[in-house]
Amino acid sequence: MAEVSFDTDPGRYRHLRLEFDGEVATIVLAVDESGGIAPGYDLKLNSYDLGVDIELHDAVQRLRFEHPQVRAVVLTGGLDRVFCAGANIRMLAGSSHAWKVNFCKFTNETRCAIEDATLHSGQTYLAAVNGTAAGGGYELALACERIILVDDGSTAVSLPEVPLLGVLPGTGGLTRVTDKRRVRRDLADAFATSPEGVRGQRAVAWGLADEAVPRSRFAEAVRQAATHAAARSTRPAGEAIRLTPITAYSTVEAAKGDGIVTITVHGPRDEPHPAPSVDTDSWFLRMTRELDDLILRLRTDEPSLGTWVIRTQGDPALVARHDPDAERLPYSEMRHFFKRTLKRLDVTSRSLIALVEPGSCFAGPLLELALACDRQYMLDDPDVTITLTDANFGRYPMGNGLSRLASRNLDKLEPEAGRPIGAQEALELGLVTFAPDDLDWDDEIRIALEERAALSPDALTGLEANLRFAGPETMETKIFARLAAWQNWIFNRPNASGPDGALRRYGTGRRPDYDRTRV
Repeated sequence: MAEVSFDTDPGRYRHLRLEFDGEVATIVLAVDESGGIAPGYDLKLNSYDLGVDIELHDAVQRLRFEHPQVRAVVLTGGLDRVFCAGANIRMLAGSSHAWKVNFCKFTNETRCAIEDATLHSGQTYLAAVNGTAAGGGYELALACERIILVDDGSTAVSLPEVPLLGVLPGTGGLTRVTDKRRVRRDLADAFATSPEGVRGQRAVAWGLADEAVPRSRFAEAVRQAATHAAARSTRPAGEAIRLTPITAYSTVEAAKGDGIVTITVHGPRDEPHPAPSVDTDSWFLRMTRELDDLILRLRTDEPSLGTWVIRTQGDPALVARHDPDAERLPYSEMRHFFKRTLKRLDVTSRSLIALVEPGSCFAGPLLELALACDRQYMLDDPDVTITLTDANFGRYPMGNGLSRLASRNLDKLEPEAGRPIGAQEALELGLVTFAPDDLDWDDEIRIALEERAALSPDALTGLEANLRFAGPETMETKIFARLAAWQNWIFNRPNASGPDGALRRYGTGRRPDYDRTRV
C-alpha cells in the first residue's frame, strides 16, 4: 500500500463537508462509497476507514484555528436516515493486525480532539443523530457533548461489536458509555450485547442520548440546541490563522536506520514575532504541525521502526521565548495543539529514547519531548544543559491530567525553573536517566539501543504503556490502555480474526465458529 498522507483540506474532502451559519458550524458526514483509502471494500451506509477519519481530524483542527467565530459544531449524517454505520467491516476483516489497532488509535485520538475542543476551545460539539448510529458511528456521537436522536420508530443507537463481530467497542465506546454518559453497568451490558440497539425515549431514559425528537421537529431542535451552546461558549477572542499545506518539513527531520529512527527537532532561529501571520509562519505552530504529521506517518507506514531516538538542535533560550502563553486566539489553540501532539507521542507504541547532546535545546516545551521518553541520556559536558520553564508545570498535561514532571514524581521543582541545569545536577534531580561522559557516550548509547532492539516488541509495548501513565486513571487513559490490552488481544484471537471468526464471516450468512473456551 502507498504511504498514507495525513495532509488534506476542505477542497479535497471526499467524505464530509463543512457548513457555516454564524456562530454554528456543521460537519456533514456523506461518505463516498468508492473512496476507500485501500482497495477491497465499499464504504456503504456512511461507514468509515482511515481516509474518512483523516478528513474528520482535519475538519476539527481547522475549525479551531481558521474559524474563531464558531462556538458550536453540529455533527450529523448526510445520507437519508443514516448517521454513521461505524468502522467498515470489510476493511477491518482484510486489514493486518497492526493496521487495525493503529486505525483504532487514530480514530480515538480524533474523538479526544473533539472533546478537547468542547472543553478548551469553546466549540461545543453536538451530535444530530438523524438515522442509524452503530458501533463507531455511535462512538462518534459519544465524543460530542450532547446527543440529539431522531425518534422515528426505527432509528437506533447501538454498539453491536460483541454480538456481531466478536470484538469490543474498544476504541472508547464502552468507557464513554459508563464514564462519560454515566450509564448503569447492567444497562450498558444489555445495550452492548444487543445487535439491534436502543431507540427513542428508551435511549434517553438509559442515558444513551440526551433528547429524542420526532423527525418533524428534529431540525429545529438541533438548531435551538446549537444556538444555546453557542450563547454559553467561553471561546476566547482572537484572530484566525490559516493552516497551509505541509509540503516539506523545515523544523523536524527523521533519519531511518535498522529498526531505529532518529527524530531531530530544530529550534527557532529568530525571536518570536509579536503575532503569528495568517500563513502559519510561527515557528511553534509549524514545528507542532510537522512533528504531529511525522508521528502519524511513522506510526502508520513504519511499524518496524520500533525505537525512536529524540534529539533537538538550537538555542534553548529562544525555545523558551517562543512558548505561547497568551490566552487569546490563535495562541491558546497553538498550545492545545502541542499538548495533543505530545499526547499522541505518549500513546505511540514505540520505545522513546531522548539524547541530550551539544547543541541541544531541550528547554520548556521541547523539554516535554524528553520527559515523554522512556529514558533520557545526557552527555556530562559543561556546555550541555536543559532548562525547566513554566511550560513544564502543567501547561501540557498528559492524558492522566498530570504534568510529565508530576508523572515522574518531580512536581516540586518550580524553584529550579529558568536556569540551565547541567548533567550531574539533572541526574540528581531525576530529570535524566543516565549522564555518561564523552569517553563512554558512544558505547553507552550503542549498547542501550542494541539491547532495546533485542527485546520482545510486544513485551515492550506493554511495559511502556504501563510505565508512562503513573498516577490517577482518567477516561482518556482507560480508553488507550484498554485499546492496547484488550483490543490488541481480541483482534488477534481466532474467534474474531481467524478464518471462521466473526470478522471474516460477517455478511456471508454463515455464523462464526467460536472456540467456547474462556482464557
